[in-house]
Amino acid sequence: MIKVALPNKGVLFQPTLDLLASCGYRVGKSGSQLSAFDPENDVEFYFLRPGDIPVYVSNGILDAGITGKDLAAERGHSPELLLDLNYGDSRLCAAVPANSPVRTLEEVAGLRIATSFPNIVRQYFHGRALKLIELEGAVEISVALGIAEAVVDVVDTGTTLRQAGLRIVGEPLFVSNAALYAHPERADHPPVRVLRSRIEGRLVALDYMMVEYDCPGTILQQACEITPGLESPTITQLQREGWYSVKAMVRRKEAHRIMDELSSIGCRGILLTNIESARI
Repeated sequence: MIKVALPNKGVLFQPTLDLLASCGYRVGKSGSQLSAFDPENDVEFYFLRPGDIPVYVSNGILDAGITGKDLAAERGHSPELLLDLNYGDSRLCAAVPANSPVRTLEEVAGLRIATSFPNIVRQYFHGRALKLIELEGAVEISVALGIAEAVVDVVDTGTTLRQAGLRIVGEPLFVSNAALYAHPERADHPPVRVLRSRIEGRLVALDYMMVEYDCPGTILQQACEITPGLESPTITQLQREGWYSVKAMVRRKEAHRIMDELSSIGCRGILLTNIESARI
């Protein structure tokens, strides 16, 4: 059995449960439930504060976990990063009042800065003497209340900062997304490898689609150049003489353009289908 940490709340909670369910794991949380056991896959899931997950995993108390890369960096612990995930994208940005003359991050470094990520801020500014005010949350209100002159906070759309009368200054100090981590000594354990493989397969399935079509032999080479697949397309001769059935994986973002191209050169019966999971 392996023990896996999951976010107990916040923006990572539901996407993480949805991802694991799509990978064949049975995991659910109700109320203040702290753990859930999936007997079919022999996995015990623990629902923890996202910021605490790197601590449990890096110390070997739990085998693996899913949390934000910013939270792992802030904690300063070093679980092994196994896989970037396709959700939880965010930026850690500095912001000042909209009417402030401050225009650069170097100027921000000289202000009183409120943040929930003091370690990342210190690392970004390379040990400069900073005046940091560490807060647990609602960082954006600190300027209006007079405790800080600037903030460094997680930004998604930037709406919350604008509503607080703040504007972003400069580049992000840190770019984050959800990620799968493991204890370094357990990253290669078979159950952890299975977890990683299933998630990888699901991510591939979300990036690709399957295209199938009938193609006359006279344009088969041209069609295969449009749909080369990952290694090569699967080609089957049809009962109709001189015709072939072709199947290939294509990038989801390119799928409809590929259908148009296949149709324009004379392919017929073009089908586009989703992929539930994959191994490549």
